[in-house]
Parts: sequence; structure tokens; C-alpha cells
Amino acid sequence: MFLPFIILAAVPFIMVLGNSMLIPIFPQIKQALDLTPFQVGLIITLFSLPAGLLIPFAGAFSDHVGRKTIMAPSLLIYGCGGLLAGVASVFIPHPYPWILVGRVIQGIGAGGTYQLAMALTSDVFTSTERTKVLGYLEAANGFGKVLSPLLGAALGLISWYVPFFAYGLLALPIALCVWLFVKEPESKGAKMTPKEYLQKLREVFRAKAASLLSAYTAGAIGLFLLFGMLSYLSDELETKFHIAGFVKGGVLAIPVGMMSLTAFFGGLFLESHRKLLKPAVITGLALITIGMTSLPLGRQAVIPFVSLATLVALGIGMLLPPLNTLITSATSPDERGLVTCLYGTVRFFGVAAGPPIFGLLSTHHIGLMFLGGAAIAALGAVIALIWLDPRMMVEEKQGKA
Repeated sequence: MFLPFIILAAVPFIMVLGNSMLIPIFPQIKQALDLTPFQVGLIITLFSLPAGLLIPFAGAFSDHVGRKTIMAPSLLIYGCGGLLAGVASVFIPHPYPWILVGRVIQGIGAGGTYQLAMALTSDVFTSTERTKVLGYLEAANGFGKVLSPLLGAALGLISWYVPFFAYGLLALPIALCVWLFVKEPESKGAKMTPKEYLQKLREVFRAKAASLLSAYTAGAIGLFLLFGMLSYLSDELETKFHIAGFVKGGVLAIPVGMMSLTAFFGGLFLESHRKLLKPAVITGLALITIGMTSLPLGRQAVIPFVSLATLVALGIGMLLPPLNTLITSATSPDERGLVTCLYGTVRFFGVAAGPPIFGLLSTHHIGLMFLGGAAIAALGAVIALIWLDPRMMVEEKQGKA
């Protein structure tokens, strides 16, 4: 089981590079292509939107044709989109439109990857192991977030477009490994017809709609604030504090490192403390609220600024593992692909919205940017407090389901 899990863990790792590796070089891209902050933010948005839109379809198809049948080709598409953006940056005089096209292609590929890795991991591991293993998977995602600013900054020392080539060099071998070495459990029953499948999903959402939607909302809020905050922090470190290059990548790695460690150890802890799944979600959102409210007070010096950003990241790291467990445990394996991938959709929409919205507000509405983010996190905590019901979400009777 070790090798297949390592390969599956590589999928969220490579996916998170899709956005996080570019954030440290945003100022370089902005200068090289003469772009506004909003235009630079679109490089994130036009990756995340198609990914979010296609994830549910990938999930539904994976429930019928198999997870890795979707994952391996999706990784190939993801890598090719990165290569297109890189080649255009080298050979085309005005490459910005082609970079956006490459990012859209990458997003199409990303739609069939990380959430299917989560679903496949949940298919393989029993309900008692699932929280820990999904914590590992979220930690791999977090480790990618830690490494990506360092890797992006290091590659940016060569040139601003080099990170685009890295996507192809990493994604193509991972796609081959998924196809060759990951064994997918056989379905225990006959495949449902599309009508039966939709009827079963309606039954799931009819029974668990409030809990699922509150969990989806919490995940979208966490990723929206994380990527909005990181894009703003990247720009401030360079323009206000004159921290650039690899050093800036190291500074950005501090909050995402905290998020990764929290997700990793949180998954371990919650494995044997299942009653704390809901309190962990609410506490994470509360910490995000406190951090976002306090961030304007620390903007004048780099240490308090990064420290408060790290507090926000800690809250996000606390939030994600219990959400992963609750959502992947809410259904049987036959419907898990779509339900899990809808979660991926709202996460990607959060990622897509964060950088451009923070970019627009950072020019004239700093207070609104931070206090609005705090209000959104607080609203998510209230929604989770009222409607999130772990007893309804986690189906312990499923065994390996």
C-alpha cells in the first residue's frame, strides 16, 4: 500500500504547484508583461475556474469508469498546458493571451486530479483509518504549498517563465505512475444506470444537504482567504519591505508551512478523536477570523505581518482535515466521486476568487479587504455551528466504504 499511497500523495502535491508556485513571481510577471495586479490575478483565476467547473463531471465519470481512468489523462493535460504557457513565453513577443490559454488547459486537467485522489484513497482505506490518511493527503497538499514558493522563487531566478515548464516535467511521470502502479478496488455491485445514480445522489443531498453545504462553504472560505492573503503578502513583501527572490519564497513558506503541519498532525489527532471533527472546523474558522481582523494592525512591520498571516494559515490547516473526512465519509463509494468533487469545485472557486478580489481591494480598500475576510470566516463558523452534523455525515457502517 505504501507505493500507491505515495503516488496518490504526489497528485495533490503537483496540483498545488499549479497556483502556489507562481505567487512568488507575480511581481516579475507583472513587470515583464506590463500587467496590472488584476491581470496577474487572472493567471490564477483562469486556472481555477475551469478546474472547478469540470471537477463534478470528472467525479461523476469516475464513479462509472474508474478513478485512475480519469486521473492519468488529466495529469497529461495539466502538464501540456504548463508547457504551452512556457513555450509561448519564450517564443511569442506578446505571450500573455497564450499564457492564459495554457492556464485554462491546465485547469481542465486539474479538474480530474486531486479530488479523485481523495475519493480513491477513501475507497481503499477503512472508515477508521480514513481521517489519518486524508490528513496525510492534505499534508501532501500543504507540503506542496510550503515548497512551491521556494521552488517558484528559485526557478524565477532563472527567468519568470521557467516555472511553467516545471509543470510538464513533474506531471507527465506522475501520470505514468498513476496508470501503472495504482490499483483501484473493484466495485462491489453492479454499475448503476445514470437515472439510478442521480436518484441516489438526490437521496444523499435530501438527507444531508445542510451538513454538506455548510462543509462546502467552510472549505471555499478557507481557500479564498488563503490565496487572497498569499497573493497580497507576496506583493507587499516585495514592494513595501523589499524582500524578493528566494528569500521572499522562504518567508511565504512560513504560513503555508504552518498550515501543512497543522493539517498533518490534525489528521493524526482526529483519527482517534472523531467527536472533535465539528469543533475543529469551528475553531479553525474562529482563528481565521481573529487573524484577518488583526492583520491590518501588523502591516507596518514584516514580523507581525507574517506572524498574523501564519495565524490565519494555522486556522486553515485546522479546518481542512475534518472537512475532508466529513465529506468523503458522507456517501458510499458508488457516489463518493461526485460528492467529493463538488467539494473540490467550491475549493477551486475560492482559489479563483481570492487573488483578483484581494488585488482589486488592495489598491483603495485595505480595511474592507481584511475585515470583510474576517466577516466571511465568522459567517462560516456560524453556519457550521448551526448546520454541520458529523453524526449524519460519517457513515461508520460502511467499513471500507
